[in-house]
Amino acid sequence: MADLEERWRALCGRLSLPADLNQLDWLRGVHKVPPRAYHNLDHVLACLTEFDHARHLAEEPDAIEVALWFHDAVYNPRYAENEEASAIMAKGWLDDSGAPAELGMTVADLIFKTKHDPSDAPETIDQQLIVDVDLSILGQPAEAFDEYENKIRDEYDWVNWEVYRIRRPEILGRFLKRERIYFTEEFHDRYEAAARSNLERSINCFKEST
Repeated sequence: MADLEERWRALCGRLSLPADLNQLDWLRGVHKVPPRAYHNLDHVLACLTEFDHARHLAEEPDAIEVALWFHDAVYNPRYAENEEASAIMAKGWLDDSGAPAELGMTVADLIFKTKHDPSDAPETIDQQLIVDVDLSILGQPAEAFDEYENKIRDEYDWVNWEVYRIRRPEILGRFLKRERIYFTEEFHDRYEAAARSNLERSINCFKEST
């Protein structure tokens, strides 16, 4: 994709880093490795597009963009530390490319937040933005949300249905229990109501399948 390469070159240029197309090819490759039904390059591009609409809110927008490129670089649904491994890869690339050490640490911290750990809530505006961007799928129209749910099921097809229909609603319910799903006003105003509706509907569908 020419536009993808152009975006990568522009990001590297703004950060005064060499536009390493081998790294871009590597990112393309890892995002094609099964079982990436959802956590693939389409997801990265969707996140980048969402971020474009909120870029003006960020303190370090290019750090967020790097984090979005790498936040699912490692993805295995059987593995509990995907974000940690992805953060290490992002930081390693930045360090090897001559970026300031502070940038590598910032990007790693941003990627950590996409674990969506309730005990590690985002604090800075940039952390809040990357979390909201990553969760923007929850507030999409019902058809897009249902497609997302189907793709997540595909990624977890190794989990017995009787187990999945219990565990998946538990995961979705954690977001519903939050006072706010989205931390920034921008995403809260745009997606909060739709996200809650989608989550409630999906949880009810699991209940009806019993």
